[in-house]
Amino acid sequence: MADTNLMSIPGQVDPVPVARDITPREDGRLDLIGLPRARILQLFAEAGLDARQAKLRAKQVYHWLYHRGAAEFDAMTDIAKTMRPWLNERFVIGRPNVVEAQHSSDGTRKWLLQTDDGHDFEMVFIPDADRGTLCVSSQVGCTLNCTFCHTGTMRLVRNLTPGEIVGQVMLARDALGEWPKGKMDFDFADDESSESAAHYTADGRLLTNIVMMGMGEPLYNFDHVRDALKLVMDGDGLALSKRRITLSTSGVVPMMERCSEEIGVNLAVSLHAVTKSVRDELVPLNKKYGIEELLQACADYPKASNARRITFEYVMLKDKNDSDDDARELVRLLKHYKLPAKVNLIPFNPWPGAEYECSTPERIKAFSNIVFEGGISAPVRTPRGRDIDAACGQLKTTAQKKSRAQRDREAAQAS
Repeated sequence: MADTNLMSIPGQVDPVPVARDITPREDGRLDLIGLPRARILQLFAEAGLDARQAKLRAKQVYHWLYHRGAAEFDAMTDIAKTMRPWLNERFVIGRPNVVEAQHSSDGTRKWLLQTDDGHDFEMVFIPDADRGTLCVSSQVGCTLNCTFCHTGTMRLVRNLTPGEIVGQVMLARDALGEWPKGKMDFDFADDESSESAAHYTADGRLLTNIVMMGMGEPLYNFDHVRDALKLVMDGDGLALSKRRITLSTSGVVPMMERCSEEIGVNLAVSLHAVTKSVRDELVPLNKKYGIEELLQACADYPKASNARRITFEYVMLKDKNDSDDDARELVRLLKHYKLPAKVNLIPFNPWPGAEYECSTPERIKAFSNIVFEGGISAPVRTPRGRDIDAACGQLKTTAQKKSRAQRDREAAQAS
């Protein structure tokens, strides 16, 4: 169970950790998505299979779930037809329920998703010429109350389970048609080397990168995020390299070392200011873990190197954090802590009720030039998906504002 001592932070509501790894379903069946092989084996044994059968079926099902993307047991052709009804009666292969899918004029896609117990959350896919990045949520809502972030205006409802996190990646692969295709000739007897009998070809991928930058603070749902990403990185699972995964935190300092040791992905830090007073306002978590403590934790991050620089996210807010002095202080801080760093400058994405304005293009360019001249890369992120509220800081579910009839009309107009 999550350590609740790490969860008392400034905000409207303290997070309530959810120990369960499976969201209950009305039909009583258990969703296998998000479970490691050992947990699947345990459930099969508890459901009545003997030890040998449980081990064999867990191995088969695990491969079909995460490596082949099977969405139903009947697709698992190497499992006896007589066995498939037994599986269907007790288990289900879930995906997040799609409430709404939107497509931006720039190619960005946003999905409004729903858990089996009726809570809404979002994910975004951003295609580029040389990569495709999936922005994954870790919580329903957020408790950090960052004042420039639309998601921060939501109350935290609960943590997402490992299945609801990894299910986002699987749903995106479904939508993009990116599961391996080819021949399945498995003989899953007891020969551990038998997996080499499988041969398939994987098409060129559109989804190449994952960023844990959607709704929520990943390090306040550490156990579930870790368990989900292990499935994503498993060579026998979704098989995405840890070098292609980035976890973004607002600065939960006590969990950063564990993140390196137990997950080992790239780190991004939502910095957004270089003085205590401004960061206290923009990122209230700064009142608990200040800038110096945060940057020291970054300097101590074991995976950081020149080849794997820490990314610092910095939203550009007019007359708030965008002066030349701010830029020079940013350079000084990063050099003082000898950080292998890159700074992503993010033009502020407006949302209804926001109290900030975006810095002018000229101001953003001047800020970027100062940081570059200080020897630190500071590219300006191109806003994506603004027309569907999918840009950085804009994620906030709006399902309650739309009727099903309205969503159907919009879908018909888009088709």
